[in-house]
Order: sequence, then structure tokens, then C-alpha cells
Amino acid sequence: MDYKEYNDHELIMLIGENNDDARNIIYEKYHYIIDIIFKKYYKRALALAVEPSDLFQDALLGFTDAINRYKEEDQASFATFATMCVDRRIKTTLRNAQTLKNKIASDTVSLEYEYDDYLTLKDMIKDDRLVDPLDEVTDQEYYQELNNKILQELSDNEKQVYQLMKESYNYNEIAKILNKEPKQVDNTIQRIKNKLKTLLK
Repeated sequence: MDYKEYNDHELIMLIGENNDDARNIIYEKYHYIIDIIFKKYYKRALALAVEPSDLFQDALLGFTDAINRYKEEDQASFATFATMCVDRRIKTTLRNAQTLKNKIASDTVSLEYEYDDYLTLKDMIKDDRLVDPLDEVTDQEYYQELNNKILQELSDNEKQVYQLMKESYNYNEIAKILNKEPKQVDNTIQRIKNKLKTLLK
């Protein structure tokens, strides 16, 4: 069966009807996303004594979550949504491993990841000062409000790239996930950065 004959919405509808062929097709179509994310966190997992097979299993579970929860009307492409689901599932696993090794709770994977030459939203608005819980809640509310404003300013294509930027993917990884040329993604990132700078003035 040629998966190119089916769009993602049709495949997910078929999976909802327990069609194993459709499940195999969508996995074949997007297994590269699992590979990208697995490689991204592989060394980190080894440092935390997480078995690679367990990490890969969590990636598969995240992908299954994406299939079960995806709604086309949410506007994100399935590739973007699946990337976020798999990424967050693995981050949860690594955070749990950090807790077991008595790591500092705020020492999260996304803050340690080496960014390319662009800044994510987290970098642009982060505050390194110690804050009390009330200030932290206020900061979270501000972040959410700012995030909503940003999304209103972005095109559908820019939203997909922005969501992946927030998950700490570089432009080459984003290009692979969205099946675009790296230069296209780089141009989109520059447009997003310019919009962010305007909003943050």
C-alpha cells in the first residue's frame, strides 16, 4: 500500500477504526521523527543511566499519543504535533531519571541543549534572578499572554516552526521534520525573530 495516496487525516481516521495497515503506513511515513528525537536525547539518556531501549519505547509511546490525540482543526501539522508529543514524553522520562539521581529540579533538558545562532522565546524572556512563588506565577501568566500574542502574529507555517523552536530544535532538524529545505526554515526563523523583537520592544 502506498502511503502517499492517503493524507494524514484519512490515515488517523482509519487508525481510529483499528486499521493496522493505516497504523503501519503512518509509522513508515514519520518514523524519521522518532529517530531525530531519539538521537537528540541519546547521550543525555546514557548520562542518566536510561536504557536506550527504554528511551526508544517512550518515543514510540509518545508517537502513539500523538496519533490518539491529533485533531486537524488544531492547525498544527501531524508532523509538528507528533514531534512535540514524542519530545515531551522523552523529556518526562529524563526528568524522572534526574530526580532519581538527585539532580536539581530546574536543570531541565531544554535549558542544557545547545542552541544554534537563534534564540528561542524562552531565552528572550527568561529571568535568571531568584523569584518567590508569587512572582513565578506572574511570570508564567506573562509568558502565556505573550505566547498567545505571538501566535496571533504568525502564519500557519511560522506557527509550526515556532512550536518546534520552542522545543529546542535547530533549523536543520526542523527542516527534516517539516520536509522543507533548511534555507526555507532559516528564512522563516528570521521572520519569526523579527516579529518577536517587535513584540518585545
